[in-house]
Amino acid sequence: MMPLRLPLVVLLLAFISASVPAQNSIQPKHYVVIGAFRMLDNAVRFTTMANKKGFTTQYAINPARQLYYVYILDTDEKQKAFNLLIKIKVETNYKDAWVFSGKLGKEDIFKSAPIVEPKLRPVKEPVVAPPPIKDTVRISPPQIDSALIKKPAEIKKTKGLPFYIKVLSKEDGKELFGNLQLQEPGGTQYAAIKSGEIVYMEAPKNKRGTYNVIAQLPGYKQSNLVFPYSNGAAERGSQNEVIITLTLTKSRKGDYVDFNNVHFFKNTSVMQAESQNELDGLVNLLKENLKYKIKIYGHCNGKQARESYTLGTSTKFFAMDPTGNKKETISSKELSLARAETIKSYLVQQGIEAKRISTKGEGGKVPLYPEGGTLGQYNDRVEVEFVKN
Repeated sequence: MMPLRLPLVVLLLAFISASVPAQNSIQPKHYVVIGAFRMLDNAVRFTTMANKKGFTTQYAINPARQLYYVYILDTDEKQKAFNLLIKIKVETNYKDAWVFSGKLGKEDIFKSAPIVEPKLRPVKEPVVAPPPIKDTVRISPPQIDSALIKKPAEIKKTKGLPFYIKVLSKEDGKELFGNLQLQEPGGTQYAAIKSGEIVYMEAPKNKRGTYNVIAQLPGYKQSNLVFPYSNGAAERGSQNEVIITLTLTKSRKGDYVDFNNVHFFKNTSVMQAESQNELDGLVNLLKENLKYKIKIYGHCNGKQARESYTLGTSTKFFAMDPTGNKKETISSKELSLARAETIKSYLVQQGIEAKRISTKGEGGKVPLYPEGGTLGQYNDRVEVEFVKN
């Protein structure tokens, strides 16, 4: 009977070992996120405003970052999330939306009505080509979880006085939400904060006792405001927070989209693999809306010439190809144009007519951050303008 026992044990071990991967192969969900907040009240307020605009919006906590994410869609299909992301960024005011892949909240927490993709309305306002570069919009850096950024000067939100930075559009009075920079006047360090949130600030160290807040939001001219830390006559909110109002003026009629997930290998016009999902979302949008025409702007970190690799004869858009890529020393403007042309070539390969796409290389003329700073890498980016719809 002994020969029969060994196969039985082997079968049991095989069954146990086969069941372990199944338990660890849980696939993450993909969320189209339109805001992230440290305070629950701010998340609830933002969710309510989004629902009033016709979206089916929910919020849930990201336990790893202790941030409340406000999202419009959760799905098991990654490409479906990116398809909606591009629509949201092009056809709504949520230009800083992004896709989060992972797990939010816990079971049976923050449940609400089933998520339904919003019906987005194409922008009706006629769009014109952008003016000279001197009026170029300085788009916010790629939208990533703010908790992942090493800020030069982090402001503790548990000390000091509470402030609420309210950013308004001069044209229609609507409140705008996005990333802001806070620093002491004349200082070189700053802290990244968000408009529409209550943030606690410690007293500034400068003699005047003031702070300077700088706004660089998509579609609006850069603006800043110096305000006193101690101001008993200031407007107050429901939580006794000091309300600081900053008004922005639209800089162009064009609808710009900053492609947060399109990245290139350093000093090349070859895209990294993760870029494809967002570009495929653009492809789907262009196929659904045949009247859309776009202009692709490439940007670089710095104005100096550099030894670079361009696509050359290669047809590999998302991987380096030593046999096909072209190595040469070119200017930053030439490299930024090559990046825009790479994206155009990919879109054409996917069935978009070339006549619907134009390109421009900006070089390093429109930086978001100091070239040699910790965030200088985010000057390497791509923006897309929808010039007709």
